[in-house]
Amino acid sequence: MASLGPVVVMGVSGAGKTTIARMLAAELRVPFIDADDLHSAESRAKMAAGHPLDDVDRLPWLERVAAAAAEAGDVVIACSALKRSYRDLLRAGAPALRFVELDVTRAELERRVRERHDHFMPPALLDSQLETLEPLEIDESGIRVDADPAPDAIVAAAREALS
Repeated sequence: MASLGPVVVMGVSGAGKTTIARMLAAELRVPFIDADDLHSAESRAKMAAGHPLDDVDRLPWLERVAAAAAEAGDVVIACSALKRSYRDLLRAGAPALRFVELDVTRAELERRVRERHDHFMPPALLDSQLETLEPLEIDESGIRVDADPAPDAIVAAAREALS
């Protein structure tokens, strides 16, 4: 396979970013990075307390994610990348970056978020995530994948679209 370059699997909390990105990275035999691991302790505490991050909170985090993407080269990263401006910042740091947007119905998102008990992002923040989400635009390098099916089907669709 030719060079993959950096790929960000994006979407709101509960979309399956980490699961899909980890599986896609394993299938493509490239490193996986969870952008959540690059959040500051302060941002994690803020979200755990039920407060959404603002752009001031997100800027240094997005810069860390962009630097990790640029440094890694062929990599799959799980990162919300909810706004166009966030994706633009990521691309500024890693110009070859492509996105896989996980498109999930609200009912499925609510079910997934309610069932997670080991995550710092509480279900109460789902509304703020959905309000913030700006889907990929036609001029952005990326694809939108239906993420309601089983993870294997989502990974297969993403891999096909990326090749």
